[in-house]
Amino acid sequence: MEYFLIIISAIFVNNIMLAQFLGTCPFIGVSNKLSTATGMSGAVTFVITLATLVTWLINKYLLITFHLEFLQTIAFILVIAALVQVVEIVLKKISPALYQALGIYLPLITTNCAVLGVAINVVTKEFSFGGGPAHLLNLPETIVYAFATALGYGLAMILFAGLREHLELNDVPKAFRGVPIAFITVGILALAFMGFSGIV
Repeated sequence: MEYFLIIISAIFVNNIMLAQFLGTCPFIGVSNKLSTATGMSGAVTFVITLATLVTWLINKYLLITFHLEFLQTIAFILVIAALVQVVEIVLKKISPALYQALGIYLPLITTNCAVLGVAINVVTKEFSFGGGPAHLLNLPETIVYAFATALGYGLAMILFAGLREHLELNDVPKAFRGVPIAFITVGILALAFMGFSGIV
């Protein structure tokens, strides 16, 4: 039951983009087309899940053991940067079309604050699910939380990309075309996700 609450909370209630506003730059930049947003969501899901797993292990067995917690942010950034390089190399070999479509936004995962935000959240923030006592996440909970958070980010991005494609076909007033209507749409989408806030 606790894992179910973690998943619902991470995807809907505390959506990393729509509730915490982390990862806005690639969210706005890549969401012009549904296909690109889907590819970026997959890449971000992989990087967030793997980076959070690796950073949790490094924090628990290296930084805490040797009292080096003050190096947390630097260590996490280095791990994330290395993982993004791996994703970039793999995508270039497996799917050159997706690699070309993502373009400059793939390296942006390195500086995507959603990836670093999730990694820092799981090692510093105490969570309370279903009214239970607040606690730091253990390894299985960390993996579930990271994957669910990444799915929530991807869901928000894909929904937003679909809305943006639909807006291209509508007669939007000239002053609101482009980025202004995109930000208004994100605001309305965030308000819609606020409706889930009483669930967990």
